[in-house]
Amino acid sequence: MALPVLIAVLAFSTNEKFIVSGTITDDSGKALGYAIVQEEGATTQVSADGYGYYSIAAKGKDAVLVFSAAGYQTKKENVKGRSVVNISLAASKAALDEVMVTAAYDKRKQSRLVAVKGVAINGFNSYPAPSYQEDKEYNTEAYDFIEENGFRMAKDHPLSTFSIDVDAASYSNVRRMLNGGQQPPAGAVRIEEMINYFKYEYPQPAKDQPFSFTTELSDCPWNAGNKLLLIGMQGKEIPVENLPASNLVFLIDVSGSMNAQNKLPLVKASLKMLTNQLRQQDRVSIVVYAGAAGLVLPPTNGNNKATIANALENLEAGGSTAGGEGIKLAYETARKNFKEHGNNRVILCTDGDFNVGESSNDAMERLIEKERNSGVYLTVLGYGMGNYKDSKMQKLADKGNGNHAYIDGMNEAKKVLVSEFGGTLFTIAKDVKMQLEFNPAKVTGYRLIGYENRMLNKEDFNDDKKDAGELGSGHTVTALYEIIPVGVESPFLKSTDPLKYQQETIVNNSSDLATIKFRYKVPGDERSKLIVHSIADRSGNYNKASENLRFASAVASFGMLLRNSEFKGNASYATVLNTARNAALFDKEGYRKEFVQLVDMARLLAVNNNEQGNDNAVK
Repeated sequence: MALPVLIAVLAFSTNEKFIVSGTITDDSGKALGYAIVQEEGATTQVSADGYGYYSIAAKGKDAVLVFSAAGYQTKKENVKGRSVVNISLAASKAALDEVMVTAAYDKRKQSRLVAVKGVAINGFNSYPAPSYQEDKEYNTEAYDFIEENGFRMAKDHPLSTFSIDVDAASYSNVRRMLNGGQQPPAGAVRIEEMINYFKYEYPQPAKDQPFSFTTELSDCPWNAGNKLLLIGMQGKEIPVENLPASNLVFLIDVSGSMNAQNKLPLVKASLKMLTNQLRQQDRVSIVVYAGAAGLVLPPTNGNNKATIANALENLEAGGSTAGGEGIKLAYETARKNFKEHGNNRVILCTDGDFNVGESSNDAMERLIEKERNSGVYLTVLGYGMGNYKDSKMQKLADKGNGNHAYIDGMNEAKKVLVSEFGGTLFTIAKDVKMQLEFNPAKVTGYRLIGYENRMLNKEDFNDDKKDAGELGSGHTVTALYEIIPVGVESPFLKSTDPLKYQQETIVNNSSDLATIKFRYKVPGDERSKLIVHSIADRSGNYNKASENLRFASAVASFGMLLRNSEFKGNASYATVLNTARNAALFDKEGYRKEFVQLVDMARLLAVNNNEQGNDNAVK
């Protein structure tokens, strides 16, 4: 059976239109997803979303709407001044076979969410519409499998190479789940993103450098005898008034899957906050996509905040999701209005549930990789629950020379788009890579904590064509290595037979623990710059370590507990709580205090779930 082509009018209404919304069901009251609604005598036509909800801008209060769906009898209804029109369609006997074929398809789509009455979600507060909440039985959130970095023998693998990561989406997403009483899946816990959600007290860089770096070595708190190495980077803080002019394209998903209170309405509120930060020299365009893509706001001066806010407020959700078409149009718009030596960026707001056109991970990645060569960066802001596609969002941000944040509420929107405005939107160093060479005379084994999807081959470090991470204005980046010193026995290292053709004797008079190298490019340049620094083998007592190291290690321990990592050693929620409470002085925004509360929430969930290995958490 060929499904009918569904045409979604991207809803950008005018005051002359009369907004009609409602739900479409069958005789039994079951929602009819993707039914067609058309105004008689007009070209206006929309598709209901997967849950039977529709919204249409009719010509007037006396409009006649025509409702149709595959396998059901078409029905006409006079609006008669009603802003809410709910319709029930009777099954068509002639199309019984067609209904049987589509039943399985519709059941999967319609059962993901359940309606909650009485909440306005489409931006027109005078026209009430249903909102939606998650039906956990049909949760389709998607996360990539993460194979944790294991320990490597320094004599066999002296080089550890990876791309920096300033994304922090994992932490806010995990917070959303824990606050909802749900244990996060292991694939949602990316430890480096949890660590880098927080700022650390690193020194500002020298005038001619985009970042400074800090190293510190202490005892490891969860595996006795091991060491913990902290590497911190601090991006140069550029005052907002000195930031280059921006050419921003808001790319907004207005498909049916965004029709929930914590999706499109939250997108609107988030982008209004961002708009309030803009200056006269900045420009904003708005591209939206559902069944098709369209430009609803041409480039507009940053001073025209009311115009931008009104354009956002008039957006509605409905239809399928042609994400690929939206991305193409957004980049085309950004290129047409490109600012030399400026900040050219697409800001994608979506739940990632693409289902029309180029929607596979591979196709979307190729599209983004091609577009990033234009000099336009990408910021991906994720919203919603139940069908959130974290795996796809993360890949798009990585391939688009950009960053990825998950917005679970207005506080997070403020953090990402107001408090960290410069870091989120203004790149000061791109393709930043880090490579450590460990001294096998001092180090038997090592493990990079997190960064699993940022690992690079050792040859990639000197390859300026190899893409890597970006660092924004004022951003901090922190990485932790757990180190097994020479002479320490460890169950994590397995012995091998002696080599036959190579000399294994280590002759090394250096007192260094390791040498660290950074490569980065100034935005606009294609040749990288190199910084080299030696790390001395000087370890301190963990209890006397800096607040930076102690708090970062507490977050890392928390991530390992959530993942039930084989490397967590004697970590417990109790030790995480104690450490975090005593390392929260650098906390003017209150995020570390919130972390303590979140750990306590996870501890209680672990007790309720009778998790093994966490008995110490309740002591």
